[in-house]
Amino acid sequence: MLKWKKTLLVSIIVFILAFFAVSCSDSRTIVTLGKENLFTLKYGNFEDQINLFNLSATGGVSTSIVMRDGFFYIANSEAQKILQLNSYGDLLALYYNPETNPVPSFKTDAETAGSVAVTQKAIEYQFNKIGSIAVDNNKLLYVVDSLPPVRQEKDIGQGLVLSQVVLRFDSSGSFIDYLGQQGPGGTPFPYIRNLFTTANNELVVVCNTGKSDIVYWFSEKGYLLYTIPFEQSDLPNPFVQETSNEIFTSLDTIVPDSQERKLYLKIDYYISVIDAATKVQSGIDYYQTLLYPFDIESGKYENSITVPALEMRMESSFSDTVYQQPYEFLGVTHSGWFFFIAADSSGYMLQIIQSDGRKILRRHLTVEQKNSLYYAFDLSSEGIISALLAGHENVSIAWWRADELIESLVKQ
Repeated sequence: MLKWKKTLLVSIIVFILAFFAVSCSDSRTIVTLGKENLFTLKYGNFEDQINLFNLSATGGVSTSIVMRDGFFYIANSEAQKILQLNSYGDLLALYYNPETNPVPSFKTDAETAGSVAVTQKAIEYQFNKIGSIAVDNNKLLYVVDSLPPVRQEKDIGQGLVLSQVVLRFDSSGSFIDYLGQQGPGGTPFPYIRNLFTTANNELVVVCNTGKSDIVYWFSEKGYLLYTIPFEQSDLPNPFVQETSNEIFTSLDTIVPDSQERKLYLKIDYYISVIDAATKVQSGIDYYQTLLYPFDIESGKYENSITVPALEMRMESSFSDTVYQQPYEFLGVTHSGWFFFIAADSSGYMLQIIQSDGRKILRRHLTVEQKNSLYYAFDLSSEGIISALLAGHENVSIAWWRADELIESLVKQ
């Protein structure tokens, strides 16, 4: 599963583009994938509410969503709590910092009544700053959390502050331990970009040092299996022989395969623009996107897959400009379909590519951008796209059943 989110700034940019009548330059009709609105959550500090009061604050919003087997896990970093809900919006469990949240009403009622048939769980934990979350097949919950300054460590050689760990909670909500770079109780991680769990309940932690990306792959028991660094200078660049202009690489996203010990690297390539008059570099333009499979055990890249960009046209009374917008990598399903997403004026374009790159499907996800303040996406291993959509009045949870689309193709 992969979480994918953007902040208020991106929504503002999309709104501006819409104002200038941005549209897909592809004239073919794009079929809309049906959206199912599941439930809404109010803004507030109570147990079944979401705190997004800092939408305009510097640094953006960190709230994210994960869907596993029809259950939703919402990591509300701004309130230091995690909500587990079913598809009807019923709150099943709350993991919360008691210093930043009121005592859940159902916990008080259960203690007062002496009830033994408790259907809701309230789990206290002193979260410092919640980051990404992941859930495995055994319903173990993994949570990125920041350590207090006194427990942080420094990597003098790399010039890094090691400040994050991965907390583990079992299916009953009990805290197990935390994972560091070497496993249980290990050295804290550098900045964690994302967490993933595989079909074998192995944990994959993707970190960024500012100069490189590092992937830590753990066994189901939490023991370190692989550490895989990706240096910017070592990334594959097949375009260097195509042009005399300099080609730059940008490692955008790393996602693990859910079945095999394999990673997928989405790399965006940019080309230097040379001014015809002065013969000097005047800027950098987007060039192309490739998806590279990387076999962990052999340490080798496999054949890349081209990811077509979304062509956009900006029309105004002054000009008509066509430009290419790279898709974001949403994730990969257990059946081997790669999902990519890009914002447009009326929602999001979805691009689904078969593992061999031969078949590409495009669908549109309709979302009212003008009413969207913040959003976060998640892709399940089956191909269900879930979304947390923050509007002016409440937070809406919805999904798109792209898994049914894939199933229909397999049966053909």
